[in-house]
Amino acid sequence: MSQTNNQNILITGAAGKLGKTVLALLPGAIGATRQDFDLSSATQIETYLNKHTNITTILHCAAMISPPKINEDIAQAIASNIIGTSLLSAQCYKRNIRLVYISTDYVFSGEKGLYKEGDELLPPNKYAWSKLGGECAVQMLDKWAIIRLSFGPDEFPYKAAFIDQFTSRESASVIAQKIKNIVLSDYNGVIHIGGIRKSVYEYALSLGAQNIDKISIKNMTVKMPTDTSLDSSLYDSLFNKK
Repeated sequence: MSQTNNQNILITGAAGKLGKTVLALLPGAIGATRQDFDLSSATQIETYLNKHTNITTILHCAAMISPPKINEDIAQAIASNIIGTSLLSAQCYKRNIRLVYISTDYVFSGEKGLYKEGDELLPPNKYAWSKLGGECAVQMLDKWAIIRLSFGPDEFPYKAAFIDQFTSRESASVIAQKIKNIVLSDYNGVIHIGGIRKSVYEYALSLGAQNIDKISIKNMTVKMPTDTSLDSSLYDSLFNKK
């Protein structure tokens, strides 16, 4: 796969955990925050890209990602995750820029787990619908990649973890390296990345967390999928060749 020059890469959401971690792995790449690259403003997006005409790849990490907060502010979720991604996609089309979009494992219903890239999409909550809306815009382009994943901080930040929700989640530092590999390649299409299937509780323990309480998704006020673990064999076949 061909390589992309870091200086031609723009990362949105660079102030967030994932964007910041990937940016550290790509010296010379441009990190954009909401202050200078507001996705709700078509004018600001266009003005910014007019000033950075060298950009050939955009890694789109910026998003509203909290399901409870999204339920409280649907309009903002639509503006950020659907309209914002659509405005960015339109500019990428006009400028022949490759768009790499960070999506979520939550686009799947969570009824079976180990989902492949072509499996049926059925988001279980409004956060997931907003991310799937972004996917639709990205797939209108000629040069694009959609990365479905689940990630968390390098240290588990909570005092309790689900014993009945299963995932392929990895820490930000691990998942960022895989994102970097895709960004620097010429891969075009949907791709899943992640670790082995495990409960969120097991994930917390894998990060070294101690004295973690066990909780159930049945007690959540927001609908949570049971098993959104991903089959990442396509990624392995492309990027983990020996």
